[in-house]
Amino acid sequence: MAENLPREPWWQGAVLYHIYVRSWQDSNDDGYGDLRGVISRLDYLRWLGVDAIWLSPTMPSPDADWGYDVSDYTGVHPELGTLDDMDALIEAAAGAGLRVLLDLVPNHTSSAHPWFIDAASARDSAHRDFYVWADPAPGGGPPSNWLDPTGQSAWQWDDGTGQYYLHNYLPEQADLNWWEPAVHAEFGQILTFWFERGIAGFRIDVAHGLYKDALLRDNPVSLDHGPLGGRFGFSPAYSANRPETHAVYREWRRIAERYAPPKLLLGETWTGDFSELSRFYGDHDELQLAFNFPFVFSEFSAPALAGVVTQTLAHLPAGACPVWTASNHDVGRFATRWCGDDERKIRLALLVMTTLPGTVVLYYGDEIGMPDVDVPADARRDLMSPAGPASRDRGRTPMRWDATENAGFTSATVRPWLPVGDMAGSDVADQMRDPDSMLSFCRRLIAWRRAEFGGRVAGYELLSSAADSWSYRAGEVTVLANFSGQRRPAAPPAGRFLLASWGTEPPAGDFGIEPWQGLVYRTS
Repeated sequence: MAENLPREPWWQGAVLYHIYVRSWQDSNDDGYGDLRGVISRLDYLRWLGVDAIWLSPTMPSPDADWGYDVSDYTGVHPELGTLDDMDALIEAAAGAGLRVLLDLVPNHTSSAHPWFIDAASARDSAHRDFYVWADPAPGGGPPSNWLDPTGQSAWQWDDGTGQYYLHNYLPEQADLNWWEPAVHAEFGQILTFWFERGIAGFRIDVAHGLYKDALLRDNPVSLDHGPLGGRFGFSPAYSANRPETHAVYREWRRIAERYAPPKLLLGETWTGDFSELSRFYGDHDELQLAFNFPFVFSEFSAPALAGVVTQTLAHLPAGACPVWTASNHDVGRFATRWCGDDERKIRLALLVMTTLPGTVVLYYGDEIGMPDVDVPADARRDLMSPAGPASRDRGRTPMRWDATENAGFTSATVRPWLPVGDMAGSDVADQMRDPDSMLSFCRRLIAWRRAEFGGRVAGYELLSSAADSWSYRAGEVTVLANFSGQRRPAAPPAGRFLLASWGTEPPAGDFGIEPWQGLVYRTS
């Protein structure tokens, strides 16, 4: 395989780019993005300067949850391509200096997976213990108070075998039983299968959720009603975040370390507890990267974001690599959620994320300021999220490549799987032509980051600043960020001006930071 990739811990200081494959590029005019479409746009990603791509689920699935209900862990969904297409993508990406991460879903399988079909055939079937089954509660009804994301019981009655099975997500997504050693053995083989095909690693879905309480105890009431506080007033104390899960990642890290460079394990670690987040790194023997959801769900303010960064770095093991991201396929786009689609704020968010030490993950379209799209009720495809503006479809709409019909995602005569939306001025083609565009700015940030932070975790020091400003030193640069609508006087830092999120360097005689502006200086 072509090899044009450095071999150090490449994810340190890197920028990963999350592609929602169905919405990236349609190569065969069926309205869905596919692997050949990803291949066709690799030149864009090389031009942008990212280090790796993470693909949303590509494995065969009935698509109750758009690939997160896997029916075959060693194949490719026919709508997305073939194993040959995946091999071609890995090869072409390596030639372009890009690595490929796949999405792995170990918490649950599709109810159409052969394991579950067998498990549901009889109580003594070969795969029965691959899943979590339980008798009714003593008084009848579900075994515990665990709920799925729709607010319904996470337990589904199975008439055929007279027991409930667990689904912490949709009923079509049956939870695996990680107390069963055979499940561990199967996933060891799955990891090896894909690693041997040349992928750089996995983003691990529901990484915090594998083990469940062996006694299936009721979850306690939670007074935290935020997105990280639990479901419908209950904390997932027994249905997720169990300590036994960490042994799985120690197993997987040993597999990942057989390769040079090691394969990357990036976890969807859904927790608001910084101590719990840090434990997913282990003693540098579990995940190399763990998503930081307190950062994702922070307010877009200087005190809130600076506080999350300080707490994160204080809790992580020495030398661990933090992860900064603000958009994804579940929570929507930061351009809307944080910034209200205000370009000044979007540029400031991009500047802050890319000047923090660690790893940055951009969601496709972040670099052009793509906003959430109001998807009409009759066009929605997501079965799990609630109706209205919170539907996850809002952040999954097709990439805006140009100003043509269907935005260059698919042919003008084809109906895309989700609507493109009305986003004039937000397409790649227009912004590539403009050296002052948000895309051009983001490209400069990525190039600067690779040169400055590539292959290492830079140091971080919080500096004194006004209440609505955030100043810090990262590596050899100083960042001044104004999170307000008012110009803020400030003391000019020693050093050479590098860039501004918008505007120009403040004059020496009247130094100040403009509203929603970030400034970067080299100070060593």
